[in-house]
Amino acid sequence: MRTLWILLGALLVGGCQASGLTWGRSDPDAGPWALGFVTPYAMDGWVEDSATVDVDGNLYRRIGSGWASGGGKNGIDGARGWAVRGAGTEREVRDAKLPVRIYVRWQSVVEPQTYQGWIEIPESARQVMRNALTMDCPSIPEMAAIPKRASVLFGLAPGGVVQIWMMDECLRPVKVVHTLVEIEPKGPALGLSNGSYFPQSDASKLYIEKYGIPYGSW
Repeated sequence: MRTLWILLGALLVGGCQASGLTWGRSDPDAGPWALGFVTPYAMDGWVEDSATVDVDGNLYRRIGSGWASGGGKNGIDGARGWAVRGAGTEREVRDAKLPVRIYVRWQSVVEPQTYQGWIEIPESARQVMRNALTMDCPSIPEMAAIPKRASVLFGLAPGGVVQIWMMDECLRPVKVVHTLVEIEPKGPALGLSNGSYFPQSDASKLYIEKYGIPYGSW
């Protein structure tokens, strides 16, 4: 009997190694994963709605909304490009497996303008997420004690620019998508706010009055 249990154990271990899976992850596309939003410095945005379709074709609505703002530095080059540090303010996407596409609708309050669109998530991006869920970071051994989670970071910029990063197993941002989405013709709040946008912060107003919006830098 003892020999039988040893053989069964060896078969199970060999099966996990052959499939590239770790213990407790029979489905490589299972979560958990979280969604975060950022903007370039001073380019304030308000996310009205977001949704996702996962690898099984299930639609998950209203997975995240709220304020989006970005880090950077003061001065004329402060809002140019992206200053990505961490995953922003994350919202856990409950029950969904890894995403095939993600929807976002947001107010670019500095223009002001409302944008919306579905963004396709490539397979290479999902592989970064799988690695974050299963691999330890060799340069930061202490992270092995932290529960693993994949993170998707949406960068939202004036002009309808969307840039997406996946956080790898060492929490480093990996750029996976850069695209443009459409103007929402109904305007803010799908026309229910009588054209009123979310208030712009004082710091954002001061920056734009001095330097303007650096279109084309994202």
